[in-house]
Amino acid sequence: MPDSRIFAFSRSDDVFFGILHSRFHEAWSFGTCSWHGVGNDPTYNSAGVFETFPFPEGLTPDIPAVRYEKDSRAIAISQVAKRLDDLRNAWLNPSDLVQIKPEVVPGYPDQILPKDIVSHAILRERALTNLYNRRPQWLVDAHSDLDAAVAGAYGWPTDISEDQALANLLVLLRHKFLT
Repeated sequence: MPDSRIFAFSRSDDVFFGILHSRFHEAWSFGTCSWHGVGNDPTYNSAGVFETFPFPEGLTPDIPAVRYEKDSRAIAISQVAKRLDDLRNAWLNPSDLVQIKPEVVPGYPDQILPKDIVSHAILRERALTNLYNRRPQWLVDAHSDLDAAVAGAYGWPTDISEDQALANLLVLLRHKFLT
């Protein structure tokens, strides 16, 4: 059941998706999130995590994607983010297990349905949590490519350490609030 800890972003561009799925945003999230429950689980929140995260200059959420679509940094992130999304979707809903049926209600996405009862049982195990717990090499490689593109957008080396990236993000955040 959804509660106040569910967040939806009204963006659908691959650059935004890519930046939020980079290791830099993940590290920022764990450093600025709330911790709740018996397991002291991280909880993403808008004020503490998203609103303070310093996006690369010129690729911020307040700028419509169409305004930076020709920016080489945006193109690089977009390409690898789209690839990550395509790979994940292919794993979640492989064509040999699902059928796509057009939605009858305008404005809604097509329906993705299991082809049969065996497919249904297999698909029940295919969730993003399970995928990320398994971390197959293709997923690791796709994230590595994404991290390299996002690092490039910041002007950082691709092998920047997490500590150095967080220090750089803090400098960008201070600059954002001082200007």
